[in-house]
Amino acid sequence: MDYFVHESSYVDEGAEIGAGTKIWHFTHVMPRARIGPNCNIGQNVLVSPDVTLGRNVKIQNNVSLYTGVVIEDDVFLGPSMVFTNVINPRSHVNRKEEYLKTLVKRGSTIGANATVVCGTTIGRFAFVGAGAVVTRDVPDYALVHGNPARIRAWMCQCGLKLQFKSEGDQEKAGCQTCGSLYTKRDETVTPVEG
Repeated sequence: MDYFVHESSYVDEGAEIGAGTKIWHFTHVMPRARIGPNCNIGQNVLVSPDVTLGRNVKIQNNVSLYTGVVIEDDVFLGPSMVFTNVINPRSHVNRKEEYLKTLVKRGSTIGANATVVCGTTIGRFAFVGAGAVVTRDVPDYALVHGNPARIRAWMCQCGLKLQFKSEGDQEKAGCQTCGSLYTKRDETVTPVEG
């Protein structure tokens, strides 16, 4: 094996695990789960069937990824954050055919104890604050928190807040730490290439 699985964890037959990935204590990876290379999966994590993780995904302790969740590259999932996969669950009603897709795009961070309601998309390099309840899509580079989560600011790819200033029909910001430049029009933030 070119990946590590702690002896207390289970990886079911039919799961795919990428090279360099580490799976720690008391974790269960179910059949048809696809985990990319160089991921780090903390203790007590569940990866359900048909879940997809990209490369370099970091999952902290006590996270359950249910069927319908797709995680792109370089995503950070904080401790005990929660995904759902059915809008209206009932114990006595089987709704396995109604699982909704939840997409977490490249570079995003989801803080500890946040809840992401199924059917939503977390945009590229977005930042969901600890304890937030995400009930609708989060734009690229947005910082959201609260219940329900609302846009509070905008974030650089390096994870620091951006300060936008108006220039004509758009706003511009430069990161004070890494020097990246961005433009913003309404609720769309775009990195300036070059």
